Amino acid sequence: MDRVAKLASQKAVVIFSKSSCCMSHAIKRLFYEQGVSPAVYELDEDSRGKEMEWALVRLGCNPSVPAVFIAASEAHCMENKLQSFAA
Repeated sequence: MDRVAKLASQKAVVIFSKSSCCMSHAIKRLFYEQGVSPAVYELDEDSRGKEMEWALVRLGCNPSVPAVFIAASEAHCMENKLQSFAA
């Protein structure tokens, strides 16, 4: 979890993603279209990606991606984001 926390604190918006995940693609596009340039970590392209994926699950992200950190304060998992958009 230390690596996830460290990476999440390096930029205002950080997205943990998988290059093959359509929801990851959608959330990245959402931020880009709003003029936000997030740091994006593709877990399936990172040698420590599986370790980071398990850390995200331990933080409560299920599914683990896409996970969005805003100001490093809290992980926002896709399921939680969809619920907030629907409200």
